[in-house]
Amino acid sequence: MITVKTLAIPEVKILMPKLHQDDRGYVAEIAHEKQMEELGLPIKFMQENQSMSLYKNTVRGLHSQRPPHAQAKLVRVLRGKIFDVAVDVRPGSKTYGQHVSALLSEDEVAQMYIPTGFLHGFCTLTDNTVVLYKMSSLYAPGSEIGVIWNDPDLKINWPIEAGKAILSGKDEKLMLLKDFPRIEW
Repeated sequence: MITVKTLAIPEVKILMPKLHQDDRGYVAEIAHEKQMEELGLPIKFMQENQSMSLYKNTVRGLHSQRPPHAQAKLVRVLRGKIFDVAVDVRPGSKTYGQHVSALLSEDEVAQMYIPTGFLHGFCTLTDNTVVLYKMSSLYAPGSEIGVIWNDPDLKINWPIEAGKAILSGKDEKLMLLKDFPRIEW
């Protein structure tokens, strides 16, 4: 059984699988197709990626893929802790340009569900952080799109100073939200 916590943007959710615990530890169903359908999330995951960030303050994002390769994501932390963010970029949405965030860590089995039409990114809060992503569409390099993580118009209260963020060269060059193209998701 998965319980759901709805965030300020209701399409983004925190999913918390039930832990079956005993003296050895626990077992949990992380993604269950029938339960996802019952929760109104009829997602079939086509790809699963894992990232490992060596250092605290590593920022990945804010990323998405254009249709027809748009990806819904289910994100969880296997080791460490992250500040996870989803930004609404659906034209005409009442929450366009707004974001929600959550702390995800290895201490919980909580996962963030991010539908298509949202940018996703995170900042590591510990060294040696391992994040697992399930995605509803395959990676398509030509459809990648993103917004710079610290765009002042997004007003994301990142737990890091801009000068301390560890970014990829690609993420350093992402556009501002004001330059983001109108995409029909």
